[in-house]
Amino acid sequence: MMMGEPVLKQPTNIGHPRLVAAIAAEIQASGPITFAHFMDLALYHPEFGYYTHTNDAVAEHTAGEDRIGPDRTCEDRIGWSGDFYTSSDVHPALSHALARQVRQIDDLLGRPDPFTVIEMGAGKGLLARDFLAASEKDSASFFNRLRYVLVERSQAMQASQRAHLAPWMNAQGRVSWLDGLEELASGSVTGVMLSNELVDAFPIHRITIGDGEPKEIFVDYQDGRFCERLQPLSTPALSDYLQRLAQLEITLPEGYKTEINLDALAWMKHVARVLGRGVVITIDYGHTAQDLYGPDRRKGTLLCYHRQMTSETPYERVGRQDMTAHVDFTSLAAVGEDAGLRVTGFTNQMSFLMGLGVEQLIESLEPGSAEFQSLIQLLKPEGMGRTFKILIQHKGLASPELDGIRFKPFFGSVLAMKS
Repeated sequence: MMMGEPVLKQPTNIGHPRLVAAIAAEIQASGPITFAHFMDLALYHPEFGYYTHTNDAVAEHTAGEDRIGPDRTCEDRIGWSGDFYTSSDVHPALSHALARQVRQIDDLLGRPDPFTVIEMGAGKGLLARDFLAASEKDSASFFNRLRYVLVERSQAMQASQRAHLAPWMNAQGRVSWLDGLEELASGSVTGVMLSNELVDAFPIHRITIGDGEPKEIFVDYQDGRFCERLQPLSTPALSDYLQRLAQLEITLPEGYKTEINLDALAWMKHVARVLGRGVVITIDYGHTAQDLYGPDRRKGTLLCYHRQMTSETPYERVGRQDMTAHVDFTSLAAVGEDAGLRVTGFTNQMSFLMGLGVEQLIESLEPGSAEFQSLIQLLKPEGMGRTFKILIQHKGLASPELDGIRFKPFFGSVLAMKS
């Protein structure tokens, strides 16, 4: 791509008409926007974003015609029949393992009252539902002190979460909601800050290397289509990020295209600010910086999800498909360290579940049963077992030894090596 020269895409279905119109109007009024801003509008526009609007009439392009399908609610977009599914859609084992891990953290903290779990970006609320059910069943003393707070900016997602968490809604203060971490005072949380597949959905800046210099991909709108333009970097924070990569001896070659998640760094700083004493557990698909920005990912990791299919076409189905990019766990850990969070450990989902006794559950199930097959999906080395990584950080604790990280899938300094 030449600087300033538009590269037109040819979408078959450009997306939610009112959302496309809103984005196009902003571009026409103020000029091209960063991809991060485009992605933020596509996913989180207050009225028409993928995660925020209540339902949509699904437009599918078939044989040159737009066909409008049945409405899909926010609930319908996530799960086996939706656009993508999470570990909590597959089997409750992850939630149950987290409940066991959190009770161990509760013991290390001296069993505070209350013990607070902050789940950020809770999806449909399935992880919270299964976590609460396991905690209520296994430890009355812990459950009676437990306060579960869901941080969710989408009112549509909040409605889904409330439906799944209805059994605990009558208990005063047991479950509550916040729109954002900024509503919490600094150092106010004693307990656990938890997220599962949150960071990958933060809006990302896209850059490419041309003529030896980094250039940012902006989004324009021409002739009824979204297109891309290359422009200088929109913020010095992107240059700072690239300089930190250079300190790790990571240099992006000519033609390399990738993503930078500045929102993830800001989020981690908020998490560190809010946590007084306790542990941060971040679950997502991603890599160390050395792996994420390696030569085998010259086109980046941006993917779009629609009806269980992946694509690299963010300008189609705008507002009707999910968009994600893999997480740079090295940068998350580094920013956390600067903000007072110490790295407890870094592992993958398979090793985390094994450390918390999942093999006992496997042995109790009939091989070949539906539940057995679902559980194995969480553990498969070639699938969710190794794709999903878990970064654990602590604050106000002296190097806690946690069961979830007692099996080490990596060697040496994990956040400085390929994963």
